[in-house]
Amino acid sequence: MQKPAPLGYGLGFRPVYFDEIASSHPPVDWFEIISENYMVDGGRPLSMLDAIRADYPVVMHGVSMSLASTDPLDMDYLARLKQLIDRVEPAWVSDHVAWTGVHGLNLHDLLPIPYTRESLDHIVARICRVQDYLKRPLVVENASTYVSFLASEMSEQDFVREMAERADCLLLLDINNVFVSSFNHGFDAEAFIDAVPVERVVQFHMAGHTDKGTHRVDTHDQPVCGEVWALYERARRRFGDVSAMIERDDNFPPFQELLDELQQMRDIDARVAAELRAA
Repeated sequence: MQKPAPLGYGLGFRPVYFDEIASSHPPVDWFEIISENYMVDGGRPLSMLDAIRADYPVVMHGVSMSLASTDPLDMDYLARLKQLIDRVEPAWVSDHVAWTGVHGLNLHDLLPIPYTRESLDHIVARICRVQDYLKRPLVVENASTYVSFLASEMSEQDFVREMAERADCLLLLDINNVFVSSFNHGFDAEAFIDAVPVERVVQFHMAGHTDKGTHRVDTHDQPVCGEVWALYERARRRFGDVSAMIERDDNFPPFQELLDELQQMRDIDARVAAELRAA
């Protein structure tokens, strides 16, 4: 599957920053929207989206496709998603290796799965159906997790790698999620990065999390920490020119602080590129 062209350095679009973005046209290469927030018939959300889309490339990121659920795929949801795709013409569309509900109930959380052959067959088949329906590749993200399953038959990275190959989908590598899950479950985050297939990764997520002492929680309400920046550098060395962005979903700082994090990303990448040229 052919990868889309890299977009550069982006931010998750959040309405709290809309007025500042609209008035200042900040040095951001692209924005990512949460798809479900704009799967509506009209109103201010769509007017803000149209204004952002007029000036910037946009990527659509979903949180309710529930790829791993045992419920049938929600075709009404997919129809509304496709309608939004037609309106936005995003560079790509993504969702998660997770389930969000069962028996018709949406729990509004990204819930974990056992890494078994049965789970793998199930999610591969569903990704293929979604891609056939949308007539475009799906980009699938690794989720942060807080429990593991005795039934698991493989590592998360092996599951993700085989899923991408069999479904012929693309990957969104959430580097903070790798760190959070590695801390919670005691696996090697660097080994995870090294196992993900280079040719499948089209996007990085970077975010902050909450340190609870015994575990970490992917809250997107803190600056990116040093350990995650170090993991980002390792990912950049492995994957090369991949679109990267900062997520912030709570405890919103002044917009300049997010721009400063984007600059930190650019600085790391410039140093890595210079080192690779000199090698």
